[in-house]
Amino acid sequence: MPIFITWRHQASIMTFALLACTCARADQKPLWEAGLGVGVVAFPDYRGSDQEQVYPVPVPYFIYRGDFFKADRNGVRGEFFKREWVELNLSLNATVPVDSNHDHARAGMPNLRTTIELGPSLDFHLWRSKDSHLKLDAEVPLRMPVTIQSPPQYLGWDFAPRLDLNLQDFAGFGGWNFGIGAGPLLLARKYNEYFYSVAPQYATATRPVYDAKGGYSGAQFVSALTKRFPNYWVGAFIRYDSLQGASFEDSPLVKQRYGFSGGIGIAWIIRESSHLVESED
Repeated sequence: MPIFITWRHQASIMTFALLACTCARADQKPLWEAGLGVGVVAFPDYRGSDQEQVYPVPVPYFIYRGDFFKADRNGVRGEFFKREWVELNLSLNATVPVDSNHDHARAGMPNLRTTIELGPSLDFHLWRSKDSHLKLDAEVPLRMPVTIQSPPQYLGWDFAPRLDLNLQDFAGFGGWNFGIGAGPLLLARKYNEYFYSVAPQYATATRPVYDAKGGYSGAQFVSALTKRFPNYWVGAFIRYDSLQGASFEDSPLVKQRYGFSGGIGIAWIIRESSHLVESED
């Protein structure tokens, strides 16, 4: 899957890679593929923000189907073991910076730094149809986020289990893959403090001091539609974020308890390996 990069959004730098939950039968495919394209994304500044942005973005496309290192529909990872019903992967995620001067809720507060999140993911294959066109998986990642600055700031942990239902040849159209997933977010107190706390020196008449707590941090519902044509790839996703019941939902930085984000992109395949390997991506 392509790596869809956005620059002012608290989201993965692999948006399409992580959200486009597609599936396919095992087949002989190139060891690697590379390409480049363009896309458009729309999103709130951060989860809970009432300000939205629409940006054109580059769509780098890269797939690597190695025995250990992989870059595919599940993101960039190292695969430690794989069985018929479970895989253990090394999972990478990230958030990107937010300029507080461009968000009225955070005006006068420090900017949000880029974070990198790294950790294991235990992925269970719960059910497969006989033709493997319909799959139900459970992903259980636990990542350790740190900010990219000197010195880096450790933000605790990020636990985001999710159920994914994947359909190949969606609605009878060959090659179109549809995925839908949902799950809760559980975040460490340090993580939520970084995004939602208000220290005394940044309090105002409309933004009181607030100390964010850890724990349940809302839920996400994601759907994506993709297709790989001979010379190019197209994809689109939409995500619904709910902060209802989140431990920090009464933070003055939370301006709405729901939010939508989405994007569409196209990438042209420029080069691919002549060496073929068996793959299900």
